[in-house]
Amino acid sequence: MGIKLHSSLLLIALSATGASLVQAADVSEAREALTKQATDTDTEQALEEVFEAAESSYSLLKKGGMSLNYSFDYSYYGDQRLSLLIAPQLDNNGDPNGSSNILSADVSPSASHTFTNSFSLDYGLLDNVTIGGRIPLVAKFDTEEDMTNYAMGDLSGTVRWQPWGIVPGTISKTLFGSLKLKTADSPYEVDPNKNLATGSGYYSISGGGSISKVLDPVVLFGSGTYGYNIPETDLNQVRDGAILKEVHPGSSLSGSMGFAYSLSYDVSLSVSFQASYNDETKFVLQRGRNKINSTVGSQVTGIMNFALGVRISPKTITNINVGFGMTESAPDFMVGFSMPIDIEGVKASL
Repeated sequence: MGIKLHSSLLLIALSATGASLVQAADVSEAREALTKQATDTDTEQALEEVFEAAESSYSLLKKGGMSLNYSFDYSYYGDQRLSLLIAPQLDNNGDPNGSSNILSADVSPSASHTFTNSFSLDYGLLDNVTIGGRIPLVAKFDTEEDMTNYAMGDLSGTVRWQPWGIVPGTISKTLFGSLKLKTADSPYEVDPNKNLATGSGYYSISGGGSISKVLDPVVLFGSGTYGYNIPETDLNQVRDGAILKEVHPGSSLSGSMGFAYSLSYDVSLSVSFQASYNDETKFVLQRGRNKINSTVGSQVTGIMNFALGVRISPKTITNINVGFGMTESAPDFMVGFSMPIDIEGVKASL
C-alpha cells in the first residue's frame, strides 16, 4: 500500500497548499470511479442470463414491467499515514533561508469503512426500453480520524435501449445513458476535519454500450462507458489555509468484462474485471489575493470480482460477490449482496 503524506506545516508555501488538497481529491476521484454504476454490465446481470431457460426478443423488462432490487455493499480502504511537523530554518535576520527541520514524525494506520444500502427500481417503458433509478444510503467510518457519517449518496437515473432484438446464438447489444446527481455530502463542501463525504460532489453524465453472449452453460459479457463530469464553481471550502473556489473534474473511461458459468439450475459462478481511467482534475484555490492552480494527473484503477448466484425460489436469485483491488487507489477488498424484492402485489397501484 502507498503512504499518504499529510503534513502540518508551521510555514507553508502556496504550492504546497494546492498539493495537499489535490492529493486527497485524487484518491477520492479514483475510488468514486470504482463504485458500482447503474449502467455497468455486471456479474448480477450475467448470472440472471445464465439462469434464463428461454430466449426472448429482448432481454430488458417487458413493457409495463417493474423490478425492485436491494443491494448491500461494503468496501475497506487501509493505509499507513505519515504525519510530519516541519519548521523552516531562519537566518540571523529571522528570515527563512530555504531549508527546513522536521520537528516530529508519526506513522499511524488508517482505515476507511463504507457501507452502502441501495434500492434500484426499473420500469419497462417499451419492450426494448427500460428506465430506472437508484437510491443509495451510505454509512462511512474513518477510524484514524474517528469520524462517522450517515447520509444519502448520489441519486442516479438510467435509460437502457436495445435497438436490435435478440437472435439465439448471436451477441446481445444494449446502449445506455445515465445521469448522476450531487445529492450526497460533497467532499468539496463539508468540513474535512469534522465530517466525511458520501458522494462525488458534482453532476455526471455518462453513456456507453454493453454486450453479452450465451454459450450454454456460459455467458460472456462486457461493457464500456464514457463519463463527463460537470465542473463545480462558486465553492468556498477552507483547505490548509486556502479557499477552494473551483473543481474541474476530468472525464472518465471505464470498462468491464467477464464470464458467468452455470454449475446447475440453482447455482452459478462469475468472474469479472473492471478498470477505469480518469483524466486529470484541475483545482482553483485562493490564498489571500493569490490564486493557486493545481492539477491531479490521470489515473488508472481496477478490481477483480468473484460472484456466486443462488436461486432460492423459482423467481428469486440472490447474488453474493467479493472483490479485490489491483491498484493503490482501489479498495483493499469489497463484499456485496443483492436480491430482488417482490413487488407483484403492488404493481396495480403503481
